[in-house]
Amino acid sequence: MYYIGVDLGGTNIAIGIVDENFNIVLKDKVPTLAGRHSDEIIKDMADLCKSLVERVGITFDDIAYVGIAAPGTVDPENGVVKYCNNIKMFHYPIAEKLMSHIPVKKVYLENDANAAALAEAKAGAGKGCDDVIMITLGTGLGGGIVIGGKLYSGFNYAGAEIGHMAIEYDGRPCTCGRKGCWEAYSSATGLINITKDKLRETKDTVMWEMCEGDLDKVGGRTAFNAAKQGDKAGKEVVDYYIEHLAYGMVNIVNIFQPQVFCIGGGVCGEGDYLLEPLKVLVDRDQYGTNAHDDKTVIKIAELGNDAGIIGAASLGL
Repeated sequence: MYYIGVDLGGTNIAIGIVDENFNIVLKDKVPTLAGRHSDEIIKDMADLCKSLVERVGITFDDIAYVGIAAPGTVDPENGVVKYCNNIKMFHYPIAEKLMSHIPVKKVYLENDANAAALAEAKAGAGKGCDDVIMITLGTGLGGGIVIGGKLYSGFNYAGAEIGHMAIEYDGRPCTCGRKGCWEAYSSATGLINITKDKLRETKDTVMWEMCEGDLDKVGGRTAFNAAKQGDKAGKEVVDYYIEHLAYGMVNIVNIFQPQVFCIGGGVCGEGDYLLEPLKVLVDRDQYGTNAHDDKTVIKIAELGNDAGIIGAASLGL
């Protein structure tokens, strides 16, 4: 059998035909054009599903189901996107709408961060493990929790918002309205804001040259690039960032003790320069660090942009 995975994003709708071994047989994407009516988005989604099935040389009888990974708050049981500000869906019955366009037996729905975590657990960095946590360091800090091979999202499907766990009382402001959220420190956006704050207080740093004297040109790699050149201010930003990332990770490890804790997002392009000091701090600070023979393994996520498709395609398994 084959499965269709749909990764619904604010910019693109990415869809793939996935086989029983979680390999993507064929994938393609179309622009979401998020400002239009949701019914038009579903029509394009259905048309791309039909096109991919035809191009692979199969029929919808060969498709066990379709899975959709969508941003925002979703109700997987009823196939409804309860709220998504980027695509302007509000209590939208996305599964029912898609099934009205294509002859499939079932459409599953899940939050996109949760689906990505499931993908890493099934086919990526956590393959072969039952208990996996994934975070994505992007515009925000998304998270997904897999326990016993199944996604955990709470009784109301709103759980696993681990980026909004506070790690500092009355700390840095977060877009959710609270202060001190982990996301405000450890997302790529948080890293950029911390770098800008350092630049405002420090004139003697190579980071000013890197951003051409314009704070709007500061990126997630600015501080890392400066630190690699021996720049003191850059290293201070990187150390501060990794310390706060580790602080939040330790909290999660202490609660769940996952077999694998994987990290995705653009910041992970730093590889071992990020990972190695992170491992040291998490190992040092977790509860009972010397009592455990088996400890959580920290890894970089492996599936990249395909995680949404593979995770969506895994929802019925």
